[in-house]
Amino acid sequence: MKNIDVVKQNELAWDKRVGDGMCWTIPVTSEDIMNARKGVFNIKLTATKSVPMNWLPSNLKHLKILCLACGGGQQAPILSALGADVTVLDISLLQLEQDNIVAKREKLSLKTEKGDMCDLSQFKENTFDIIFCPVSVTYIPDVNPVFRESYRVLKQNGIFMFGTVNPYIYIFNEEKWNNGIFEVSNKLPFNSFDELDAKGIEQFITNKNAVEYSHTLESLIGGQLAAGFMIDQFYEDIDSDEICTYSSKYFATRAVKI
Repeated sequence: MKNIDVVKQNELAWDKRVGDGMCWTIPVTSEDIMNARKGVFNIKLTATKSVPMNWLPSNLKHLKILCLACGGGQQAPILSALGADVTVLDISLLQLEQDNIVAKREKLSLKTEKGDMCDLSQFKENTFDIIFCPVSVTYIPDVNPVFRESYRVLKQNGIFMFGTVNPYIYIFNEEKWNNGIFEVSNKLPFNSFDELDAKGIEQFITNKNAVEYSHTLESLIGGQLAAGFMIDQFYEDIDSDEICTYSSKYFATRAVKI
């Protein structure tokens, strides 16, 4: 993509977001962990809506969970406090450090690994009971390796929980969007460089912005089915963006390895 290493660019972008205190980088509190140990908790695949309780087994003790592209000290510590055997994989060491900070503070046992969500070769087949993957595939050019690799490392009847943005948001001109004007100007699939000239791309890279990809509904849903998953649950979600007064901005799926 424009002769840059997208994984490295997005690693730098997420490291920067940790420094900036972006919402997906702020760890859970001690109160959150205390409540989770009592069985009272919520975790998110998307912006605001909590994952329904019936998406998870009633007892997570000793289940092996992979939090995929899921650093930030949010979901993984909660799942660990519930008794799960949790591994977090993320491209950003600073995001992983947020998980390590919570684990040390709350005396939780969880593992962190730096890596690309498209390559899970460090894990054997049939390793995990659950994979938890919040909004993150928007930062990779091809979602299919994620679905194939997730299917491979899940155990039989393992659960794949997945959140993403709805691709339609990328049809609008970003500059005008930021000024409250929703003008359709982009084709799907879209990536962050499609609206930029050479100077804009150079500035984008220098500013350590994250490269985003729209994907398509065919790849985001059909890709899971093609990998072998059966999707059995679905919900949509919104955030405070003005576009959400017109349509939901996110969706989440629950799928099973059959």
